[in-house]
Amino acid sequence: MSAEVLAQLAPTGVLRAAINMSNFLLVTGRGPAGEPDGVSPGMARAIADRLGVPVRYMPFPRPGELADAVAQWDIGLIGAEPQRAEKIAFTPAYAEIEATYLVRGESPITALDQVDKPGVRIAVTARAAYDLWLARNIHQATLVRAESLDGAFEIFQRDGLEVLAGLKPRLLADAEALPGSRLLPGNFTTVQQAIGTARANAAAAAWLADFVAEAKASGLVAGLIERHRVRGLSVAR
Repeated sequence: MSAEVLAQLAPTGVLRAAINMSNFLLVTGRGPAGEPDGVSPGMARAIADRLGVPVRYMPFPRPGELADAVAQWDIGLIGAEPQRAEKIAFTPAYAEIEATYLVRGESPITALDQVDKPGVRIAVTARAAYDLWLARNIHQATLVRAESLDGAFEIFQRDGLEVLAGLKPRLLADAEALPGSRLLPGNFTTVQQAIGTARANAAAAAWLADFVAEAKASGLVAGLIERHRVRGLSVAR
């Protein structure tokens, strides 16, 4: 590892790792000192160990806020999306999560390609990676945004929206809470969970990409998923 990489990733002598606390698959609990615990904190800790510096977690309640604060952290663990890549250099994905739709049992919608139609309203969590995908790809349906996962489900129920968009594991839980509802088969995208650093950190970005490739090949990512018993999260191909 070069001195340049270390200077870019730990300029304060500590790796400041931004964590998206709203991703319930990647953050599954808290450690002894109240720090975030799960797959993404585990990846950050492994990077800090490789660099030979302590890690300091910087929790953010929502991914959009994490992305906005790129000047405050050294690495950010978040879904890689083109809009975010304007300011953040992302590694290839280390894990991926399917995103799909939930509809009511009586809904005439039975397939993914029937969702983007006039008059269809889609409840979605604002600035989630799959919301960014929908913003680029939905042209006729209307996106109705909420500030949280629970908020999107509440809007879907309360206002009688036609579709709820989300990560498949969460939608499976929502389906249990809404008898008769069903998930559409397949997925409209897979959210690519990656590690980002500021665009100016070119040497650090290349080093992080190599680290992620090694973490997938060595079984580190698979081991973190197994250790934290996460269902619905896969090692990225």
